[in-house]
Order: sequence, then C-alpha cells, then structure tokens
Amino acid sequence: MLNQIWITKNIIFLFSLVVILWQVILGSPMRMKKEREIEGTNWTELADEWIRARERIFERISVTLLPYTDKIHKLPPTSTSIIIDELKSKQLMRMNYSRILWDMETSQQTGHLSLFVDKAMKLLDLRQVMMEVETSVMSKVSCTACKVGTGLLKHFIKARKSEEEIMNSIYRFCVSLKIQSARVCQGITLLMGGEVIYVLKQIEMSPAQVCSFVIGDACEDVYNPLHDWEVAFPPVNKPAVKPPVTPLENVPSFKVLHISDTHYDPYYQEGSNAECNEPLCCRYTNGPPLTPTAAAGRWGDYRKCDTPKRTVDHMLKHIAKTHPDIDYILWTGDLPPHDVWNQTREENLKILRETVEQMVTTFPGIPIFPSLGNHESAPVNSYPPSFAPKENNISWLYDELDKQWRRWLPTGTSHTIRRGAFYSVLVRPGFRILSVNTNYCNNKNWWLLINSTDPVSELQWLIYELQGAEINSEKVHIIGHIPPGHSDCLKVWSRNYYHIINRYESTITAQFFGHTHYDEFEIFYDTLSIAYVGPSVSPYYDLNPGYRIYYVDGDHPDTTRMVVDHESWVMNLKEANLYDYPVWYKLYSARQIFQMPSLLPKDWDSLIDKMTNEPNVFDIYYKHYYKNSPVRPLCNDECRKRLLCDLRSGRSHDRKALCHSLEAKIDADTKTGWRAWIYNGLALSMSVVMAIPRFAYNLPKYVLGLG
Repeated sequence: MLNQIWITKNIIFLFSLVVILWQVILGSPMRMKKEREIEGTNWTELADEWIRARERIFERISVTLLPYTDKIHKLPPTSTSIIIDELKSKQLMRMNYSRILWDMETSQQTGHLSLFVDKAMKLLDLRQVMMEVETSVMSKVSCTACKVGTGLLKHFIKARKSEEEIMNSIYRFCVSLKIQSARVCQGITLLMGGEVIYVLKQIEMSPAQVCSFVIGDACEDVYNPLHDWEVAFPPVNKPAVKPPVTPLENVPSFKVLHISDTHYDPYYQEGSNAECNEPLCCRYTNGPPLTPTAAAGRWGDYRKCDTPKRTVDHMLKHIAKTHPDIDYILWTGDLPPHDVWNQTREENLKILRETVEQMVTTFPGIPIFPSLGNHESAPVNSYPPSFAPKENNISWLYDELDKQWRRWLPTGTSHTIRRGAFYSVLVRPGFRILSVNTNYCNNKNWWLLINSTDPVSELQWLIYELQGAEINSEKVHIIGHIPPGHSDCLKVWSRNYYHIINRYESTITAQFFGHTHYDEFEIFYDTLSIAYVGPSVSPYYDLNPGYRIYYVDGDHPDTTRMVVDHESWVMNLKEANLYDYPVWYKLYSARQIFQMPSLLPKDWDSLIDKMTNEPNVFDIYYKHYYKNSPVRPLCNDECRKRLLCDLRSGRSHDRKALCHSLEAKIDADTKTGWRAWIYNGLALSMSVVMAIPRFAYNLPKYVLGLG
C-alpha cells in the first residue's frame, strides 16, 4: 500500500515535469518579467537529471541511516526555575582594552611612499581594516581601502604589467604600509595574488562594483546586472502554510551533537608568543614571548590562537563520556587553522584525514553529517566553479571529501559531493538532511566575480530535493557553514536562498550553520524558519571553546522534527590554563535561560523584542554569545544594535529593511543616536575625500613612485 502511494506521488511529480516542458515549448500567458531567464533554462537537461535522481532514490529509499528509536531523552529543565539577576549579569561584563585598541604605530617613510601619500594612506586606518576583515564587521573605512586597492591592481593591469611585477608591487605595498609582517605579506601574495589578478583581468567592473560585491551593504549597494539572477521553481503551487505547533512533551526525541569550527592547529606551541601581530600566533615560529603574560597557554589562548590537539582530544573524550546517548552528529566545517598565508593543499588534506579518523574512532557507529567550511581550501575562500583554469580546479578537495565522508554517507551522495560538496540523505522515513556548500555564497570567493549565477547549479538542486521532499511528505533539516544572513554571504545568493526557504517553509523545520564562532541564531521573516548558528571549538579569539547539543522531535506519529531545546557546553579556558585541568560544563539551555515556552520562530522573535526593550536580558544573551569568556569586550549601544540586527537577518545585506525599527527603538531608549550620526558623518567625509576622481586616479602612481 505504501509503495502504491509513493509511486502515485512520483507519477504526479513526473507529470509536473511534463507540464514544465510543455510550457517552455508552447509558451504561457502567465509569464512575468523573468520570462527570458526561465526560457534560458535547459529544462530538458534538468528533467533528465531529475529523472535520473528519482531512479537513484528508488535504490536508497528503503535505506535509512538511523535505526528506529523510542528513546525519551531527559530534556533540560524549563524556565520555571530560572531567576534573572540583573546586577550579577552586569558585573560579569569586563572591559578588554587589549582587544579593542590597536597599538598606535606610525608608518615609516620608504623610498616608495612620498610624504603626501604616506599621510594620505594613514587616513585609511589599515589597522582597523585588518580588524574588520578578521571579524567580518565592515565599515566605510574598509570600503574605501578596498576601492583604493582594487584601483591600484586595475591600474597595473591596464598598464600591462606582468603578473610577477604586479605581485612584487603588492608585496612592497603590504610591507611599506605595515599591513602585515614581511613573511605574511609574502605568503599572502604568492598564495592568493595570482588568482585575484586573473579574476580582475576577466571582468569589466569598476572598483565600486567590485567592492560592493566583496564587502556588501557597508560599501554602498552598486547595482550590477551581471550579478542579478534568480533560480527557477517548478510550477507547483505552494501548499497552504499551517502555523507550526509546539512539539509534544514526553515523546521520543533525537539527541544531536553540533561541532563547528575546530580549527585544529598541529603546530600550536605552549609557551610561545601569543602576541605576535600576525593573523595566527602561539606557534614556535612566533618566537619567545616578550613578557610572561604573552606566553601561550597549555590548553589554548584567548588571543589570535587556534586549538591545540590536546584540547580537541579532551573535548571529544568528554563528549563521548558525558553524552553516550547521542543519536547523530552535525559537523559544520572549518578544520584547518588560520595560518592563511602559509597553507598548502597537502597540509589541509592531512588535517582533513586526521580529523575524520579522530571522529570515527571517538564516535564509532554514530552517523555524522558534515558540511564544508571556507578554510578547507588552499588558498582560503578559493572555491573555483568549473570555468576556472585547470590548475585551479577544486577536484583535489572534493574528491578527498567524497572518500572521507563516505565513512558515514551512502554511495548515492558521491556524485553531488564530487560535483560541488553538497548532498542529500534520508535519515529516517519522512526525515531528510540536506548539506549545502555555502562557499558559493562566500563574497570572499573572488572567482564569483566572474560569474556568480548559481555555481554548479547547487540552489537548483536544492529546489529539486525540497520539491521531492514536499511530494513525499518529508521534513527537512538543512546544514551548512556560512549562515545565509551573514555579511560574508553574497547578497544575490542569500536572496535566492531566502526565496527557497520561503517556498518550502512547510517542509524545512530547522537549519544549522557555523562560521561566526559565536553562539547565536538567525530568524527568517516572511517565513517560518530558524537558523541555529553553533559555537566554535576554537577560542579564536576572545572566546571559550564550545559545542552544542540539540533535542529534536523524534519518531512518533505526531512528530514535527523541530528542535525542542538546545544547550551549549563550554570549557573555561582561563581556569584550564591556570590549574592545568580543563572542565567542560553546560553553560545554559535555551528555554530555561530565556524563559521561552518553546523554540518556535514566534518565540525567538519575542526574545529579540525582549532584548531590544530590556538591556538586562540582552546582557544575558551577550554573555552566552561570547560563551562566557572572561575577556569579552564591552558591548555599547552600537554593538547591541548590530548583534540584534544580526538575529533578524536571515537575508544578508538588507539591514535597512530588516533592522530600521529595531535600531530606532534602541536609539530612542538610549538617546545616543547622535553618536552614530557623528560617526557616519565623519566616515562619509572620508569617503568623499578619497573619492575625488583625480586623487583616486593618481594614487596608484604615487604609492609605488610611478608618477
């Protein structure tokens, strides 16, 4: 009987494909303004691909990765026992000026920089630019620096300089302005310079267009028709949306571990210099510390240092012992460390293999569902689509991912993993996990400047999988690395992804990402969905190591497959280094600490409103955002507006639409809106000065003594 129902549903699905082809051939009076884009879609090829995929489903439909379970996990206590102590939460806030203020170093004049240019370049505040790049919190300062740098490179290209000459000039520019140390400048130039130069040679875009693409809404919103595209949806009406219901109590559930951003550093050296003024410290090559307090801790460090092996080992052993009843694991990427100037393909593959082996050994028999981070490639963020030159082909990574991930995933996923590092698995009857490769939304992936239109057809594949899930009455969880609403996610990709989530909101019950290193979430408005952003294992930087545990509605007739509750676990790094004894402990459970009746989207939205109106509630959130780090910086009103806006932003680079009312409310309550007004005015003045056509045109000549 079930097979007959399933076959009937697939006949309906195939009939829909016939309707698609019929409309393409004969035309449809309902076509709107996107008619040409839809006509350009190769529906015949797409239909063939979909039919082949349906055949593969016949082979795997009866195979699920999780056995049936009627376990009723003991959930965290509810909010009835929590008492908010406003005074205590405020006392926990501590200023950490070492992470806020940069050393006021002055640039030395060289033979390449005239006195005028030396002073002009100081206006760029390159120290702030480097901090903004590292934290992905961009401002007009970074925008101006990007335009100057892009203009410089395009000037060299127009002057027909060779790649070697351009890269030598980049190196001298980096060293002269003390952007980084000489060895970092050399490594970055050799590793990334060739790709950037190649991309800039292929495109006809102004510096303003390039920087708007790379930085986003902090760098204006320059329209470029080449990067304005939309995915195509099958002509199947969206089902009527039913408001989500609270999962039942005392029913079976899944206990799910979420690990993200391990950033394991095989070269971490206890006692080495943790204040090295480079992107990554705490290594033997950083030399001895100048003061005792500058020495790297045994179990990690709050400064720019990644995770030592002993800390990763200790965490995994603790998890296996403390949570022996885990049903499956979500593993959302970023395995290599932050030595982005010094990485090789071989080194990153070695870390991948070692980490996979460690997970297999620690969690035998437990399904693990991985997704790909932006640091797995070498160079970092470089994920070339198929149009890239052969020497830049990414198959060296995707083929190894397929080999390693196959320890947990069925063989049917091999094709899409080798094609684009994404896949679909049926976890239980009626429950599917889709893993997406968000590096094709990464605006630091310069290859996308050539063509950002749905690389490797990943979003079109996502639509197909969700349409199939809808027809088969499946519920879906989506996992990935970069949250779609984050500023690192390309605006046009994020917009299309948002439309997909909206269309299939009755099918998608949860999303899980990493990347930010913080403990947070994102709400998708105009739809009914939450993206949970898990904390990092790496303490990089100012953070305690951490991980998450989710309780997901399990196998029973009325299951929603929604997250019932989640809890975050951390290690106090300061005490671990002080006493040489790491202790992992539960920091909080969401429903208890925030006094939430459930984790439905409306409850998260109510929490944002509460944090907007009650600073003491925001203080509690901020404490957990930093994983209770004792060195977290003070969060002023501008910081509070930014973090709360992040929670409302399931769609990237659209803060004006999503956050205006929230920011106005905070400004009205705190009466500090004038500070932002003055700051924005000064930033705008700087942009105007740097945008003077004659100055902007001649700056590249002056910088390297070409004029």
